[in-house]
Amino acid sequence: MLIGMGTPVVMVMLLSMMVLPLPPVMLDLLFTFNIAFALIVLLVSVYTVKPLEFAIFPTVLLVATLLRLALNVASTRVIMLDGHEGTAAAGRVIQAFGDFVVGGNYAVGLIVFAILMIINFVVVTKGAGRISEVSARFTLDAMPGKQMAVDADLNAGLITQDEARARREEVAQEADFYGAMDGASKFVRGDAVASMLILFINIIGGFTVGTLQHGLSVGDAAQNYILLTIGDGLVAQIPSLVLSTAAAIIVTRVSTSQDMGQQFFKQMFTNPRALFVTAGIVGALGLVPGMPNIVFITIGLLIGALGYFIRSSQQEAVQQERVEEDRPAEEQQSPDLSWDDVQPVDMIGLEVGYRLIPLVDKKQGGQLMSRIKGVRKKLSQELGFLIDPVHIRDNLDLQPGAYRINLLGVPVGESEIHIDKELAINPGQVFGEIRGIETKDPAFGLDAVWIEPAQRDDAQTKGYTVVDASTVVATHLSHLLQQHAHELLGHESVQQLLDMLANTSPNLVETLVPKTLSLGVVVKVLQNLLEEGVPVRDLRSIAETLAEQGGRSQDPDVLTSAVRTTLSRMIYQKINGMEEVLPAMTLEPNLEQLLLQSMQGAREGGPGIEPGLAESMLHSLQEQTRRQELSGEAAVLLVSPLLRRWLAQFVRGSVPGISVLSYNEVPAQKQIRVIATIGGEAWQKAG
Repeated sequence: MLIGMGTPVVMVMLLSMMVLPLPPVMLDLLFTFNIAFALIVLLVSVYTVKPLEFAIFPTVLLVATLLRLALNVASTRVIMLDGHEGTAAAGRVIQAFGDFVVGGNYAVGLIVFAILMIINFVVVTKGAGRISEVSARFTLDAMPGKQMAVDADLNAGLITQDEARARREEVAQEADFYGAMDGASKFVRGDAVASMLILFINIIGGFTVGTLQHGLSVGDAAQNYILLTIGDGLVAQIPSLVLSTAAAIIVTRVSTSQDMGQQFFKQMFTNPRALFVTAGIVGALGLVPGMPNIVFITIGLLIGALGYFIRSSQQEAVQQERVEEDRPAEEQQSPDLSWDDVQPVDMIGLEVGYRLIPLVDKKQGGQLMSRIKGVRKKLSQELGFLIDPVHIRDNLDLQPGAYRINLLGVPVGESEIHIDKELAINPGQVFGEIRGIETKDPAFGLDAVWIEPAQRDDAQTKGYTVVDASTVVATHLSHLLQQHAHELLGHESVQQLLDMLANTSPNLVETLVPKTLSLGVVVKVLQNLLEEGVPVRDLRSIAETLAEQGGRSQDPDVLTSAVRTTLSRMIYQKINGMEEVLPAMTLEPNLEQLLLQSMQGAREGGPGIEPGLAESMLHSLQEQTRRQELSGEAAVLLVSPLLRRWLAQFVRGSVPGISVLSYNEVPAQKQIRVIATIGGEAWQKAG
């Protein structure tokens, strides 16, 4: 409360000083405070590591300027009213600066004041104002690049969301600070102009009042009023010069981890040769006849001694490093290891050969970072959970044009690309051939050709799908992430999903975990769904089913089957779209009965399906799936609920493109059209 009232109270005091007369004692206190305040600001500027650590400086500069102007008004009132009484009429501080600092000679005072004005107005203020203007312009121009750099680091996984937010705020604050400093420098420049005008007005006004109203002689009026005016000008101009210097220090600083004193010593006195040469030149000047020999020789010796001390310190440091290098490895070894030395593996990693670095460098026009960000966003929306950042690094062990995709530290895919070419992919039907480097599409294994960019139009006319190198890598990454989505979903991600669901359905989440099921069981069910290509976007329906079925069974496979039945409409729509009829394959009844018996035996530790029968089933499924793909229809195998999960695992990898559904996973309003019966011939042979 008191701190919040501070600013209004200060502004009221400043206005009061301009209106109400102040006694000389109060002027002494305020002038002394003004000098002390300026020194504090100067020292804070010197010891500040980064300009943004003193972001309030432009406002402080404005308040200090208003304080000096208010003091000038108050002191001018006292000088005009009581200046005829002597040089002590406006307080002891003004008298001290008028009598002691300039020796009581107003001519000397005018010269000293003029010199201070030139230093402040022409040198310090003008230079600081120009630097503020240029810094503000360059900072604003650099903002988009800095923001893009933050986004690139965030996409690469080098920083977290909170760190990215903090860096963006720092970039915005930096632009605001230098913009404010550009304006604040105008206050300092205007204050210098006002000081000159106030000086001349006070001299002319005081001389007129003293001679015409108080009957003083010309000499006495000049002695009293000019000395008082000079003292008033000096006591205000010195803090003004100090604050101008502080402003110049702030805007000329380069952000480092050291304050100004540390930077000065480190950068000025790291090379002893410069000190030795300077010492030699100054000492030689001391030997010239007519020169102040003792002064020059003494300064030269001191500089030489400083150079010798710095060189000795550097030699000792080098010698110490050599001793450390010569020590046995056992002595150099750190005494203890810590858990910080155990680095966790990256969830998703992308390693590139050195020739592919331009793809991930935005400065060189690389588009891969933005493509990967788009892949993560698209998959997160489709699958229903946040895909972890992709950590990108170069790997000199790879071929120059090769890349490798890692999941949990294990390579899951790699290929070689040409960044100066484009990939023409054969989707299955083209109307001609094109010249280039024949290869395979790394994502889906389709026939493809690396072509020159000038061949793009010709390739597209012939039916090829043409993509650039960044899209090839991004598509390969997207395909692998979809295949391994269940490996990317862990306990932390599921807990985050449940926390989000709790915002809208708190009772449901509380009933589910941990009252009905443990978090581990929920994680396993969601992983099962993702492994079978079922998104977990509809977490509310999944949670309701688990909460209902969890009291009957804790088996993740049983719970997964129940959830799939709940999500049947989404599963059907993903496979067959909005079609009312589902073309499907079924198993020969006797074969299905045999498999059910085999499943029962497997639960009791018995053997699985006979190898010849398994091979015959796979062959029939592959043949029928190929026909369905050629006709443009989905390949679906309908089986008993007890067989569905086992058969889905059985055909995975061997029959790509097929979906295994149970009878109760087909929505009631949809119809089924049986297009083939699998296993009839195989069953007859087995029989």
